[in-house]
Amino acid sequence: MALVATFSRPDRAALARRWQALEARSTGSFFLGWTWVGTWLDSYAVHPELLAVTDGEARDVALALVGHAMRPRLLGPVATLALNQSGDPAADRPYVEYNGLLTEAGREVDASAVAADALARRRDWRALLLSGVLPGTPLLDLRARRRIRADTSPVYQVDLDAVRAAGGDYLSLLSVNTRSQIRRAMKDRGGVLPQVAVGTSADIDPWIAEMAALNQGRHADNAWDDAAFRAFVATLAARGLPDGQVELLRFTDGGDAVGLLVNFVHRGVAMNYQSAFAEPRGTKDKPGLLCHAAAVGRYAGQGLGRYSFLAGKDRYKQSLSTCEERLEWWVLERFTPRLEAEALLRRLLRRPASA
Repeated sequence: MALVATFSRPDRAALARRWQALEARSTGSFFLGWTWVGTWLDSYAVHPELLAVTDGEARDVALALVGHAMRPRLLGPVATLALNQSGDPAADRPYVEYNGLLTEAGREVDASAVAADALARRRDWRALLLSGVLPGTPLLDLRARRRIRADTSPVYQVDLDAVRAAGGDYLSLLSVNTRSQIRRAMKDRGGVLPQVAVGTSADIDPWIAEMAALNQGRHADNAWDDAAFRAFVATLAARGLPDGQVELLRFTDGGDAVGLLVNFVHRGVAMNYQSAFAEPRGTKDKPGLLCHAAAVGRYAGQGLGRYSFLAGKDRYKQSLSTCEERLEWWVLERFTPRLEAEALLRRLLRRPASA
């Protein structure tokens, strides 16, 4: 049966029913699940359109949200669509990864072709953002004047099967330098990794507040300074804790906090979404490395397949990883005189498309 794509704005209750019904037939990422999507919609009061690909029986085969915004560009604002984002940087601060269509398992290629054609037929945009997608996503086949890869990022991971094959000796899989740093830090803390406590619903508010306090002043653009982002993380935890999709972990040493992690657990992969660490006690203390090493031990013991640090080029993520994959951020552009002039200017000035 031929697939058909439509755009609509269903009410929240109808959207939740449709999304969760399709999610049960999908192999999509955590970032395409209703725990993430519903929390984002409720936390930021955004109202993107629903792109639905249906079969001849009007059953959903693929779903995605499409935001529309006038995005600042080098020569002025440009009408922009954003896949599973709003197009507003403030509302998109949660930072979607492993983005794409939520698709019925086995129908990804056909559904992507129909969705791409539907997006191409719309005349209300000049640029389309595909953020945090896997390389080679079929949506890149969408008809466009130019396709600009604005960024690419490693997703550093730990192969937990390899940890178990090493008899649980995760440190043996790391470089000599990283292994030495962790062991020195452990030695100063009694020779063991921090103890791990798993948060409950009662811990959400105090632990989120503790994470915000620990992160204060540590980043130039600190998401934890944003009350809306803190509320988003708290709501995400409240909805994901009961079924284990979200975990709050707090690491202590002799009662003192070493750090906290907000992790996702999905299809055999644990993913570190947010973190906060205590100030080092000295030059050899590495609270972040210790907390992640303890988390690796926890998840290896649970039989999971990977521990992912998600997208990011941070040196510590690379140091702690044993494998990696990549995500990409694309801007697809249509022909307009303004964007042609901008593309020429960028070539002359050698400025990236993300600027």
